[in-house]
Amino acid sequence: MSTSAIRPAHDPSTWGPSLDEAVNTVQAGGLVVLPTDTVYGIGADAFDADAVAALLAAKGRGRQMPPPVLVGSVATLDGLATDVPDGARALAARFWPGALTLILTAQPSLAWDLGDTHGTVALRMPDHPTALALLARTGPMAVSSANRTGNPAATTAADAHEQLGASVRTYLDAGEAPGGVASTIVDATGETLRVVRAGAISLEELRTVTAVEDILPPEPEPEPEPEGAPEGAPDASDSVAGASEHSEPAGPVEPGERAEGVAPPTDPDRPGGDAG
Repeated sequence: MSTSAIRPAHDPSTWGPSLDEAVNTVQAGGLVVLPTDTVYGIGADAFDADAVAALLAAKGRGRQMPPPVLVGSVATLDGLATDVPDGARALAARFWPGALTLILTAQPSLAWDLGDTHGTVALRMPDHPTALALLARTGPMAVSSANRTGNPAATTAADAHEQLGASVRTYLDAGEAPGGVASTIVDATGETLRVVRAGAISLEELRTVTAVEDILPPEPEPEPEPEGAPEGAPDASDSVAGASEHSEPAGPVEPGERAEGVAPPTDPDRPGGDAG
């Protein structure tokens, strides 16, 4: 029978044993709850497919909502992503660590399975000392908000434990998370950089670094079918459903995004949406 424990991790002078336990948990394929600069996240080794699947199961999510990946340094960017635009690189240099998530083309040679990412990966470097200390030892972690899908994001380790219980082996408690605004998500997989979720970093701030397009406006509602349309005529609602199904992001996001993964819009679970 699995057990879980909440360990203190707010003071660098005393958090050593707690971090040791968390590192051992990650290396053994277990799940860890960790604080971030937005909310608490639930994390796993990004290169352990079984652990990532367990993370999604703990949250009550499927593969169509893959988690984002948190990294401990800007240098990790090129190891996990390919064809990184100069503009995206400049944004990372300016806003990492911090509330910026970049959706990039994943390195095709990487042996990982984050879910249905369609070849993309959402990366963020959190601005939290406990999270960075853990990432420095574990390497990249798949991290989503520490809550059951549909429930409020956890802002304390106790909140996370109440929702996730024994599905998580180690909880790192660094006090109340800052919460507040989720990270800004920028899609850097197209010809231009584009915001796909507004967040803590404004469009104006992004544009002081490089050219970034605003969020695309929603598609207009289809015209209603005229009365007396001939039988067999296509139903407008069918095309709407189809469009919305195919526009749903398929990549990672962070603690707190709904469409964790590719080009995510917003997540009802919010650490940055997903620890994000």
